[in-house]
This record gives sequence, structure tokens and C-alpha cells, in this order.
Amino acid sequence: MSDKLNLNLKVWRQNTSNEEGGFVDYEMNEINSHMSFLELLDVLNERLIEEGDNPIAFEHDCREGICGSCAMTINGESHGPVKSTTACQLHMFNFKDGDTITVEPWRANSFPVIKDLVTDRSAFDRIISAGGYVSVNTGSAPDGNAIPIEKDKAIEAFNAAACIGCGACVSSCKNSSASLFVSAKLAQFAALPQGKPEQKQRVLGMIKQMDDEGFGHCTNTGACEATCPKDISVKNIGIMNKEYLKALVD
Repeated sequence: MSDKLNLNLKVWRQNTSNEEGGFVDYEMNEINSHMSFLELLDVLNERLIEEGDNPIAFEHDCREGICGSCAMTINGESHGPVKSTTACQLHMFNFKDGDTITVEPWRANSFPVIKDLVTDRSAFDRIISAGGYVSVNTGSAPDGNAIPIEKDKAIEAFNAAACIGCGACVSSCKNSSASLFVSAKLAQFAALPQGKPEQKQRVLGMIKQMDDEGFGHCTNTGACEATCPKDISVKNIGIMNKEYLKALVD
């Protein structure tokens, strides 16, 4: 079996958010099957620069699957066809020789395209600013065992905190709902004693900001969990709804 692939890429190109975009075809030959998907784009960009063309704009940072920067839709699926995998950790041996691969940015009104595959996801930052934190006194760090926490609660909080804020849940949802992202940030604090004092203002503030940003409502289709590279559970949405109702009647 050859380690080399010949592929056809259809990449979304768009100069600014105010201009219309479209797909452009690129032939990629003799591609090493052990490359990551972002390395494939690096190779293509090197070629485009040598040819005097503009390179494809795409976001990346850690390339280890933990920063949430590499937001792109590959063949109609957020982050690509491999479950629990970010685009930067997607490798070319998951594709076959002769494949046509379509690459486009997240599709959501709340994530406007800046250029090519880069979208403005600052709406998530504003949601976090509305309450996704705990207030603590400054000074030296407290002892790790100063506040006893049940193991089950600690695991629940860790699982929710695994969210990397990439936005795949929004892009894959037919309603462009940010419920999975917001619920993960709320659930990690709801499970811990450190999050209790500000829980009411946190849930009211973050959900209000989510609505103000224009995200849609959750209708329980489950597409968000299916495409989440960190396997965040939709159970967190139930926790968010419970905390929201408690805050309204409190």
C-alpha cells in the first residue's frame, strides 16, 4: 500500500466578510498519508505563495487538539470524519487516493467569516465574560485538598471542563445553538463548591448573553454531542436548564 495520496481539494475562499466567497479547486499530488490535515494546508499554502497567489487563511495554534483554534468543516462534518478528533489531529491516512475533500468555515450567523476558513468566534468570549468564571481572593494558591470534593463530582466537573470552545457544536447544529458550549461551562462550576456562590448570576448572565449573540435554541437533535471532538455530553444541557429554572424562581 502506497503512503502517497493524490487528492482534489475544494476550499472555500473569501476575502472579507462583506464579499461573496466560493469554492476553489486545488490538485494535491504525492501527499504523505502520515501528514495531519493542517500540514496538508501548509503544503498547499507554500505552493500558493511560490506561485504568487494568496495563501489560504485558517486558524491554528497548538496543533495538539486542545486549543480549539482549528475550526473548519471537512466534507460536511465539523473537524472531519473521525469521531472525537480535531482537524489538527486528523491525519491523511483517513482518506483514500483520489478523494475529493471539501473544506469550508463554520456556518453560523454568530460566527461571521473573516477570511477564507477563519471565523469570528468572539461571541464565545463575550459569553464567558458574562459569567464563566469564579471570583476568588488574591494571594497564594490554596492547598489542593483544602476543600473536600466527592470523586464523582470532580470527574463530572473535569468532563465538562474538557470543552475547548472550538464551536463545532454551533456549526453542526441546524439551529446554530451554543447550548452545549454554554452548558459545559456552567456544569463544571455547578458541580463544584467554588461555583455555588455565583451560580445564579452566572447562569442568568451567560444564557442572556448567548441569546443576545443570536445563537439558536436547542431542540435536542444531538448533533452537537456527535461532532464534539471532546465528547461533551448533552446531559450538561439538562444541567443548564435545571440551573436556569432554579435561578428564575429563586
